[in-house]
Amino acid sequence: MEKAYKNLGYFFLLLIPLTFLGFYKTYFIQFPSFEENITSFIHLHAIIASIWILLLIVQPLLILSRNNKLHRKIGKLSYIVFPILILSFVPQMIRIINSDAPQFLFFPLADSVLLILFYSLAIYHRRKVSKHMRYIIGSATVFLGPTIGRIGPHIFEWSEIVTQNIQYGIIYLILIGLIFYDKRNKNNYRPYLLILTTWIIHLIIFNMIF
Repeated sequence: MEKAYKNLGYFFLLLIPLTFLGFYKTYFIQFPSFEENITSFIHLHAIIASIWILLLIVQPLLILSRNNKLHRKIGKLSYIVFPILILSFVPQMIRIINSDAPQFLFFPLADSVLLILFYSLAIYHRRKVSKHMRYIIGSATVFLGPTIGRIGPHIFEWSEIVTQNIQYGIIYLILIGLIFYDKRNKNNYRPYLLILTTWIIHLIIFNMIF
């Protein structure tokens, strides 16, 4: 791993409190007596998404500790976990399609597309560590949507439009910061350009729908 990214796993730890805050009022606070609208499919999605976040955290920490062998073994586990993660979006998509607000299908569908794109690129470039790592970082940005998207309305009582724009702003700042950081250190920043482009397209489509 590049020296500049040696603490990446610790930054990914931030996904844990973000996830807890984002889903506290709609999920965690109901434990263990969940409401009827919290189906087994939602529990499955929560479990698989949690496992994926743990993989995001553990993998760079294993590289930091030079445990490359275990890193590769756990990486192969992602070949099973990732398809299940994507499939776990399907029940939510079906529910939204049959609801009074089908336009909200945009969110799980867009998340799935971005995750598939970034993960596929990360696996394709698995032997090119610099590209592999940056596309994994790209996949981590997708999780900022469901978390910040709920923290805004539920914690700060922001409107959904304001929350969504703040989410875009945070993601853009992170990616632009990483681009300049890599340029300054003469590292390969091109994967971030692709990731940033996809998020700009995300913003355009969001504004077309909403």
